Amino acid sequence: MIRERQKRLFVYPWQGPDAAASFAPVSKIPYSLFLDSARSGHDLSRYSYVLWHPYETIESKDGRVTVTNAEHQFTYAADIFKVVRERISYWGEGRKIQKDLPPFQGGAAGFFGYDLARQIEKLPNRTKKNAQPDACIGLYDCVLAFDHQKNTATLMIAAATEKEALVHKKIIEDCVLAHQEKRFEPYEFAWDAEKDDAAFRKDIAKVIDYIHAGDIFQANLSRRFSADVPPSFDAYAHYRQLRVLNAAPYAAFMNFGALTLASSSPERFLEVKDRVIETRPIKGTMPSNLPTSALHESEKDRAENVMIVDLLRNDLSKVCEDHSIGVTKLCDVESFEGLHHMVSTVRGTLRGDMGPMDAMRACFPGGSITGAPKIRAMEIIEELETHRRGAYCGAMAWMGYNGAMDSAITIRTLVYENGKVHLQTGGGITAESVSETELAETLTKATKLFESFAAALSAKHVA
Repeated sequence: MIRERQKRLFVYPWQGPDAAASFAPVSKIPYSLFLDSARSGHDLSRYSYVLWHPYETIESKDGRVTVTNAEHQFTYAADIFKVVRERISYWGEGRKIQKDLPPFQGGAAGFFGYDLARQIEKLPNRTKKNAQPDACIGLYDCVLAFDHQKNTATLMIAAATEKEALVHKKIIEDCVLAHQEKRFEPYEFAWDAEKDDAAFRKDIAKVIDYIHAGDIFQANLSRRFSADVPPSFDAYAHYRQLRVLNAAPYAAFMNFGALTLASSSPERFLEVKDRVIETRPIKGTMPSNLPTSALHESEKDRAENVMIVDLLRNDLSKVCEDHSIGVTKLCDVESFEGLHHMVSTVRGTLRGDMGPMDAMRACFPGGSITGAPKIRAMEIIEELETHRRGAYCGAMAWMGYNGAMDSAITIRTLVYENGKVHLQTGGGITAESVSETELAETLTKATKLFESFAAALSAKHVA
């Protein structure tokens, strides 16, 4: 196998269809990923990436990492964040990045599951375990990138020679152009909640009791809904519906074989660009039938957001230069389908000895989906939730050879595994929380995803 530093990046304008249609032919291939900036006009919705056939994969489960490539497969006890950093460094040595192209020009991409927190902190084991990997990461040397601001598309192929790159280019073009479009057939799923409304209210009350006792300031509590999936169900055809009905800047479709994620996440976790790191936590939600001013004026939601901003400032201080961390936006309101969110922006500058994976580990899992203080909030989550969260509330990310990274919190995400689909939603519980309001918020967050299965959009809308 030729190491990446022995390859060159060959760049070709893409003459094929748009991002969603270009991904369709490879959607059923394991480790095919569509990182989809689906929300037109949002300031984070500039680039989309289609990735397939990684030259190496990295999976983690219960503290053991398996690295697989064409020459080797080896499994060992290791910290997944450190392994990803090492493999990017190994394969990317000498790789030159072209400044006039989209920022991700090859490197690592995939998901880090919430339960990797157990590799970072000592947590109790009370929830039901699952068979999901804790992380799935591919390393890619072919990237189809779409710049929605410039309305351009570029195929980037790392290869030893241009002859080799042109062979890959023809295979890709033939695959995409020969694909027959499959329309989604609406389907009524029978969703079961792992906890009924009464039981969830009791859990909310328990969190409030912990707050009054001085254990925590807030905790993010969630519950899971599940349904059986018929064998003929096409998850990607459904995703084409979802990305229209619940458009989000960090949408994604990720096929890892036994596990598939279909996400419409609105929340950036961490971005690293030119050594500057940014996080944009979402805390505070109201249904869109209320005016945005109601969220602006909500003392409960503002307090919830500010607490998480402080938590993330503390997390970033572990990897950032002294006095470099600042809050550039506090408690802004952004509107999405069906709801308004309160969003803040925190930035800092990475220390010279720190890279994206160090930052990911220092901040993982994101404070917006744990609570404050983080460790005690995670202990309470472990006590009250039924199943381990798995991919939910972890992070989806790409990490380039040049030290750049972008990532999102894995929320508003459908998880397909073992003939079932799961959807988990939650919210931040504070001392001011009202159980009925918090219960309604979790359902509001899920509404568009539930509706997407029964929707029948016209062909012109499914883009």
